[in-house]
Amino acid sequence: MKWMSSPLLFLGASLFAYAEDWPKWRGVRGDGTWNGPSIAQDLDKEDLARGWKVPIHPGYSGVTVQGNRVLVMDRPPVEGGREMERALCFDRKNGKKSWEFVYPAEYKKLDYDKGPRASLTLTKDRVFGLGAMGHAFCLDINTGKMVWLRDLVRDEGCPLPPWGFSASPEILEEDVLYHVGGKGIGNILALDPKTGKTRWSVGQDLKAGYAQPIVIDIAGAQQLICWGPNKIMGLAIGGGEEYWNIAYEVKYGVSIAKPIFEEDIVLVCGYWNGSRAIQVSDGGRKARVLWSEEEKLRGLMAQPLYRDGVVYLLDRSHGLTAFRLKTGEILWRDDHQLTLAGRNPHASIIWSDQTRGDALSLNAEGELVLLNLNPGGYHEYWRQQVCGETWAHPAYAGNQVFVRDDRSLSCWTLPSP
Repeated sequence: MKWMSSPLLFLGASLFAYAEDWPKWRGVRGDGTWNGPSIAQDLDKEDLARGWKVPIHPGYSGVTVQGNRVLVMDRPPVEGGREMERALCFDRKNGKKSWEFVYPAEYKKLDYDKGPRASLTLTKDRVFGLGAMGHAFCLDINTGKMVWLRDLVRDEGCPLPPWGFSASPEILEEDVLYHVGGKGIGNILALDPKTGKTRWSVGQDLKAGYAQPIVIDIAGAQQLICWGPNKIMGLAIGGGEEYWNIAYEVKYGVSIAKPIFEEDIVLVCGYWNGSRAIQVSDGGRKARVLWSEEEKLRGLMAQPLYRDGVVYLLDRSHGLTAFRLKTGEILWRDDHQLTLAGRNPHASIIWSDQTRGDALSLNAEGELVLLNLNPGGYHEYWRQQVCGETWAHPAYAGNQVFVRDDRSLSCWTLPSP
């Protein structure tokens, strides 16, 4: 399909200003749900309108959006023997670069060395980031000026994961959380957002996984759920206590896809060792394996979606798969309709209208897909090429979608009914 620019593009953006921004990885709530505008279910009249496209360097970092700012990370080419990582901010209206923040980051022999993995986490006035080699930082969102920068490998003894640090920072009240592991400090490290100083740590799996932790509410109290390379943990906020843990040693430590928590069940979906459903009880103090499936339900990088008792997971071998959360019963598979089969298939999926079961997905081939997911099967409304091959998660804000590949960042307008 061809692309087109429209003079009405940003008028449309203002009309949908009420729709949520995308200030962190997986959206406002971090679970792949988005309160956005109504989206046309066909593209018969015209394709998606592309507003702007700007060059960037390679990276796996997803896009985040706050107000009039669009942010992403990349890795510039090595010059003069100096290796760098970079955070970039663009004007949402026209794609003009507002600022950049560059710092040294030597990748050494890091596998999959295109660039940073984690998405930037945004607040009203700050940007929090984590580089592939363990550099945690805070920037002024208006100017890009550094507030603080720490090398957590050097400062806290955090062991570098084989594929680099990948979990995006998470804001929790007065703390910013980093899933980085570390000798003697625990699995989750909480830093002071104003100074970057360590405030507390928690967790007994000292190596870092790749999945962002989640915060759950159970029996009127909160706790952290962290999936590390060796176990799944329920952790006390503020440090100290490990409420429960379930042993789950994953091959090569690839605990990647972010867990979900629904109906008092924690679900993790691993690449090599399959899925585990963990029933949490006794006010969050106890947990047991409800069911496990090591061969038929194996995820990779995409967090699964949940709706009305059913989970939708991109299985590494069988494509998009629907199954019941409480039992693991498989309802259907899409036979790789959403994205191509391969060694590392990928498609990020979010709910665009959870009530209807409508979802948006950017697949590894760079196609944006509008689809409907329900217990009865997979239904696709439309798809359009919006970028090159990518593993990076897009951002949805207003009536726009922001996508990146290894060469560019672009803004598109979603079609209205």
